[in-house]
Amino acid sequence: MTERKLPTHVGAIAGRYIAMFLARLLYRVTITGRENVPRTGPVILAPNHTGFLDAPLLMGTCPRPVHTLAKKELFKGPLGWLLHAVGQIPLDRNDPSRTMIESGIGVLDDGRILVVFPEGTRGAGDFSELRTGLAWFALRSGAPVIPVVFAGTASRGRTFGAMPGLRSRVEVVFGRPVVLPTGGGRTRSALDAATEQLREALVAHREAVASRTEERK
Repeated sequence: MTERKLPTHVGAIAGRYIAMFLARLLYRVTITGRENVPRTGPVILAPNHTGFLDAPLLMGTCPRPVHTLAKKELFKGPLGWLLHAVGQIPLDRNDPSRTMIESGIGVLDDGRILVVFPEGTRGAGDFSELRTGLAWFALRSGAPVIPVVFAGTASRGRTFGAMPGLRSRVEVVFGRPVVLPTGGGRTRSALDAATEQLREALVAHREAVASRTEERK
């Protein structure tokens, strides 16, 4: 049997420090709930997604190195080389490949952190509609899912112009782990039920963050 090739862990460690340095240099970053991320073992981070800054910001603020499923269009030229070098994983959102699935499961089986944007693309970031990929990885691996919400990264970042200005205040809030019931099976009905359970948990976390942010104004 051919040994499964995993994304580089050393690269992910280096990427974390680079992203951490740039985040602190360019923005005023607040991190809440870091203690909710288990110190060891497989973990899935499920962030909302509104802007270009989300993925690198998460890379630099998570207490452990991460491997992010990112759209394959980014893996071209110098940027593509860099993403591979820091251990990120290309994803075809319309046709997930066996290689991508094996890489993601391999990351979790190796006790690392996998980042799955559950909405599949940038948008309102309200978790109103989730793709089933997040639930599939959670059911397959048994890893806890950590909801993540960004505040201040963008309202709806379809362009680089929507990114926050230099030294703007941005916040990353890690929620409490969500563990799906074991033995739920991998049928379509089980996958749909798990997706809905995760959606409710993610929406509740986002609403709690929004309420707290509103109270501080």
